[in-house]
Amino acid sequence: MTTDIQDIKHVIEEMIPFDLFLGMKVEEAREGYARIRLPYRPEFIGDPRRPALHGGILSTLIDTCGGTAVWASCDVKDRVATIDLRVDYLRPAPPADVIAVGEVKLLGNRVGNASVRIYSVLDETVTLAEGRGVYNIRKA
Repeated sequence: MTTDIQDIKHVIEEMIPFDLFLGMKVEEAREGYARIRLPYRPEFIGDPRRPALHGGILSTLIDTCGGTAVWASCDVKDRVATIDLRVDYLRPAPPADVIAVGEVKLLGNRVGNASVRIYSVLDETVTLAEGRGVYNIRKA
């Protein structure tokens, strides 16, 4: 296997325009695991009355983190694409950085399945959202 954390960081943080726009930071990636931070920006607020982060931001983070955990289990030249995504929003996400932690639950030759948990840097014991993603793996 030739996956390298620096290659993954480079692609997520600098080459994927949407992830770059959002400012995602890969804090850790290793076989079967990824942790990604999304630095807070006021534009991410979806409900200004609470205030709470927009659910689309959380689902994007879940998708990226799950895919990264699967990709970190493959060769860096392989391509990973989302097949299916499920998100459970459990609590409003406060206006602060959020962290996603993803773990691969099943890895086959063509498909990977990952589970992701999101929490705020304000309290890592409180789960804000959970998600599960299924990813297609196209070998290089």
